[in-house]
Amino acid sequence: MPDRVHASITWPLIFLLLLAFPAYADDTSLPAGVRSALDVRQLPHESLSVYVEDVDSGEITLQWLADEPRNPASTMKLLTTLVALDTLGPAYRWKTDVYALGEISGGRLDGDLMLKGHGDPFLVTERVWQMLRRIRQAGIDEITGDLLIDDSYFDTGAYDPAAFDRQPLRAYNVAPNALLMNFKVVRYWFEPNGSSVKVRLDPALDNLRVDNRLRVAPGPCRGYQRGITITNSDDNDQVMFSGRFPSGCKRYAMDRTVLSHNEFAYGLFRSLWQESGGVFDGGLKNAVASEEDEPVLSFDSLPLAEMITSVNKHSNNVMARQLLYTLSAEVLGAPGTEAGGREVISGWLVDNKLEFSKLALENGAGLSRESRITAADMGALLRFAWRQPYMPEYLASMSLTGLDGTLSRRFRRGDLVGKAHLKTGSLDHVTAIAGYLQSRSGRRFAVVVLQNFEDVHRGPGEEVQEALLRWLYEQ
Repeated sequence: MPDRVHASITWPLIFLLLLAFPAYADDTSLPAGVRSALDVRQLPHESLSVYVEDVDSGEITLQWLADEPRNPASTMKLLTTLVALDTLGPAYRWKTDVYALGEISGGRLDGDLMLKGHGDPFLVTERVWQMLRRIRQAGIDEITGDLLIDDSYFDTGAYDPAAFDRQPLRAYNVAPNALLMNFKVVRYWFEPNGSSVKVRLDPALDNLRVDNRLRVAPGPCRGYQRGITITNSDDNDQVMFSGRFPSGCKRYAMDRTVLSHNEFAYGLFRSLWQESGGVFDGGLKNAVASEEDEPVLSFDSLPLAEMITSVNKHSNNVMARQLLYTLSAEVLGAPGTEAGGREVISGWLVDNKLEFSKLALENGAGLSRESRITAADMGALLRFAWRQPYMPEYLASMSLTGLDGTLSRRFRRGDLVGKAHLKTGSLDHVTAIAGYLQSRSGRRFAVVVLQNFEDVHRGPGEEVQEALLRWLYEQ
């Protein structure tokens, strides 16, 4: 009797609920928690694409509008890094060649020093310092001539760093370059100093002029850029700071791009060389190395398997773009180009029977309004990677839920901590995740969630993703 009473009450309620919510084709294939998250945030169910597959059995666990092409934002990096791993190998290393164009005697190079880059994506300040130590160990303490820079291994064409979002000084808008040093980025440190503000640069660049007009104003440490206005000169060799910096800020950091690529490399080289006790007062010249010249040393990068960790865990855009240009140069021949990189990836997909007819790749980093891929195709990519010998390196390049990378502040409470390796993606009106999750029962799933809708990047998309992952963890 109690069961019948319960049923007689429940069915009318269900009928009323069905009337209250709009109907969708195959709507019941979405887990209840996902549907609830969509409805609470008033997100159209058609704005979402989902693909979930058991990577061991090959069973498709869930798919929802999985063949609809959507902007994947930075999850597109999973394609670029996978092709790089498969084509170049996890142990691949870039090199930076150093040429001594003159006689070396008694620690003195009577002539020019040339650096030829081959696209090392992670030639950060510490790595440049190590390279300079190698040059000193080669017997050079003093350089009488100039620093020559050869960045001809890549051809980036006319690049406008303001084209994407009119923010040309932002680090994510840096152009690729064959001799990319420290991502062409300076970190400015601001500290109150009486009524003025002390500004420090890391790295310090001798050829960058700073015009500091900041003043301290009473107030808590908040506000956009803490009240700092930053302006670069037309030739990009001077930066001016103005505005009123809150007295409540003990220290504030801001990362911004400066100079041209080669001027940045020159400034960093000169500063570190002199800091290490070397002698150099020469200028900068752009050049192309002669095939007849032999480098005095070649400085190797970190291996590719380590590089893709920075690309995927921390979603480094310029590093992903460096990979695309490297694929072009290595497979099709120098100079590497963006179009060449897209051609290499397209050929790789065909060769591996992964023809994605709805793919729009553009720059390989996902920093694009035009990039497109389907959730099903992204799932096929993850399925392919799972069966490759370098799968552990690929998996480890993604963020661990609640622990590191772009997921360090998400899923920090509850059972999902450390249970999934995922790449995140976010642009205005775009949010996405893709990767692998191990459920409570020990099953492994490839999971892709792509969502494009107005303001979905402001939090609602993450709620939908969490609802889906929590449901999947219980499978």
